[in-house]
Amino acid sequence: MRSERALLLGVPAVAVLTGLVWLAGQMLPDVALLPDQGASWYYWKLPEPTAWTRLSAWFGYAAHQIVSWGLIWYAQTRVRRYTRGLKRINVVALAANLGFVGLHALQTRVFYDGLAQDVSIFSSQGSVVLLLVVVLLIENRRRGLVAGRRMSIPAAVLDVCRRYHGYLFSWAVIYTFWYHPMEVTSGHLIGFFYVFLLLLQSSLIFTTAHTNRWWTVSLELLVAVHGTLVAVMNSGPHGAWPMFLFGFLGIFVITQMHGLGLSIRTRWILLTAYAAAAAGVYSWRGLDRIAEIVRIPMIEYLLVAVLVLLIWPVALLARRRSPARDEAAPVDLR
Repeated sequence: MRSERALLLGVPAVAVLTGLVWLAGQMLPDVALLPDQGASWYYWKLPEPTAWTRLSAWFGYAAHQIVSWGLIWYAQTRVRRYTRGLKRINVVALAANLGFVGLHALQTRVFYDGLAQDVSIFSSQGSVVLLLVVVLLIENRRRGLVAGRRMSIPAAVLDVCRRYHGYLFSWAVIYTFWYHPMEVTSGHLIGFFYVFLLLLQSSLIFTTAHTNRWWTVSLELLVAVHGTLVAVMNSGPHGAWPMFLFGFLGIFVITQMHGLGLSIRTRWILLTAYAAAAAGVYSWRGLDRIAEIVRIPMIEYLLVAVLVLLIWPVALLARRRSPARDEAAPVDLR
């Protein structure tokens, strides 16, 4: 099967899988949860966890993570070439991820707790932000960072990011997946749908579908949908949803749309539509609050610069210690 066909079948399959999560959630036991205690509090966790509830979540996460990293290592050392068709490693990865989704559903049914019992909610949110920022960094050579213009990033930094981003992305997605119990609130289901799409993407490693620019930018844009809907559900129409919607769409018009091969006219139309929509929403919300739409872009672009500064000395040190490294090692050339 060609990877593009697998992708077309995979997206509705993910929707069905999310529906099955909802169905399985109808059989979850009633848990008396503690009252919400603010933004830093994660609501869906047991009031009185036990060693078994904790171990069940950490064991499931660790097993899922080790298997995922093992498959990435195998693909990079044994497969090493992009093809249009699915390879055995892709089938194994799809089956493994599906199996761990089932395991997490069972673990939630029996023990309920996810990793949230032991780690901060900001670690889960931060892992997704880090993934998005690294994508901006990796894609800089192809689509630039601002209006198609490339940021000057040392080749050593890009080399490290391209070679090892799969391990980081795998951690971000799987950690976030096991952070939450498989609850069936609207916010959880939207999040699981997004995570399942990212697991599908990781399973298509070393196929042409994995680097399809329309597919990858769709995954980037889905964070705008997820963030906006969750904000509306949590705080209603007068909440912070415009900050998430126009913040992430701002990154699209500044950076992401410039890697799609769109004409200049089309890009101007999209930029104008974005500006008009923002002006319309904030004429109702209050023009004095419109500055909030730049918060998310500013944070992400600042983090790109911070990552470059952090990775650069490590990359240079690695090059000096391994001057004869294998230049033919595969990289993800999106």
